[in-house]
Amino acid sequence: MEKKERGSFKGSIGFVLAAAGSAVGLGNIWRFPYLAARDGGGLFLVIYIILALTFGFALLMTEVAIGRKTKQSPLTAYKYLHERWRWIGFFSCAVPFLILPYYCAIGGWVIKYFVAFITGHGAEAAEDGYFSSFISGQYEPTIYMILFLASCAIIIFKGVSAGIERSSKILMPILFLLIIAISIYSLTIKSDTATGLDGLKVYLIPNLEGITVKSFFYIVMDALGQLFFSLSVAMGIMIAYGSYVPDNANLVKSINQIEFFDTFVAFLAGVMIIPAVYVFMGKDGLSEAGPSLMFISLPKVFAQMGPIGNVVGTVFFAMVLFAALTSAVSILEAVVSSFMDGFGISRQKATTIETGFALIIGLAVCFGYNIFYFEYPLPNGTTGQLLDIFDYVSNNIMMPIVSISTCILIGWVLKPKSVIDEATKNNEKFGRKHLYVVMIKFVAPAFLLVLLLMSLGIIH
Repeated sequence: MEKKERGSFKGSIGFVLAAAGSAVGLGNIWRFPYLAARDGGGLFLVIYIILALTFGFALLMTEVAIGRKTKQSPLTAYKYLHERWRWIGFFSCAVPFLILPYYCAIGGWVIKYFVAFITGHGAEAAEDGYFSSFISGQYEPTIYMILFLASCAIIIFKGVSAGIERSSKILMPILFLLIIAISIYSLTIKSDTATGLDGLKVYLIPNLEGITVKSFFYIVMDALGQLFFSLSVAMGIMIAYGSYVPDNANLVKSINQIEFFDTFVAFLAGVMIIPAVYVFMGKDGLSEAGPSLMFISLPKVFAQMGPIGNVVGTVFFAMVLFAALTSAVSILEAVVSSFMDGFGISRQKATTIETGFALIIGLAVCFGYNIFYFEYPLPNGTTGQLLDIFDYVSNNIMMPIVSISTCILIGWVLKPKSVIDEATKNNEKFGRKHLYVVMIKFVAPAFLLVLLLMSLGIIH
């Protein structure tokens, strides 16, 4: 089996932007504002930031260090660390394999709404039944899904430096500028009853009303779950990207920068959305998350802005599209790099094979809203169809298992020194070294186990 030459990032900034692009995805935009509004505003923010600097840092550092240390994909990296723990690699590769098809389906929805607003049909997109009518169609959702998947495949096909790094250097600055522009505009809007600044207060000022020990625990777990998913850990992505990081790069500094970008964008997602929704829909409008927030509530908000609503909607969905694309590219790369290392095939062949798999499963996901429609009860108390099942299995079961197992491997089998040595191989200063040891050995696996038990419906 021929060993194929691996690519690499040309510089640290390329790695940081690519990793930040992976972290800044749909989860930050459609889930973070909802959780912040529901869980006490500023209280949720403070908890999230604390967890980002502790829990998030530990998991992020571990996966990137594993990637650079082994110079392997998620499928094969664990085998290089310890033969008996190679099975984690299969789970780590299976997660992005399951996520990519339905993420591309959602990416297609974003394209549909971007097209609607940029062509001046934003008011139609705000009408009742528009979203459900669109996703229940057999042709339009599949066409947009294929278009989104093809865009990701083209970037991955070009390789690490010419594809991922170059696209990140173009898309990420534009993404940040759009997020900042929308956030500033959101603060300036007003209605007869409220202003954007009123909404900002709801977001930033801690609301301790009705907070008990039990409710505080659930706020912590909400923040933990959001952080867990938004940092792109347990998806093989950071191992894959870490394997392309040059040995002379400052790993600790790069991780700090990724943390900052992810937290900054998550915070601005709230500034973008909460004031606007609060002004036009009140506190009741802040009770939506996921597709309902982005594809139903927000178009109604844009429609109430008058003629400028089409412009704001166009800019917003352009921003969402960039965020979805950079995340989907990283998900695809995690699988492609695994196929390359696991089967010794070229990048072009691996990309073609995985794109084919994603296309077939993605079509099934799109048809899950029409010809394949069914509802299935999930252990967490919700019901869902095909997309929801893929999301539940990958996010709520497999990702916690991958992270818990990684914590045990690094914390107790190989010892934290294996990661610390990799992070400081160029005599870098590891300012949170002792914190890292405590987190990876004790705190992170305990938190993740509770998160897994809650997802399985064992803890209520």
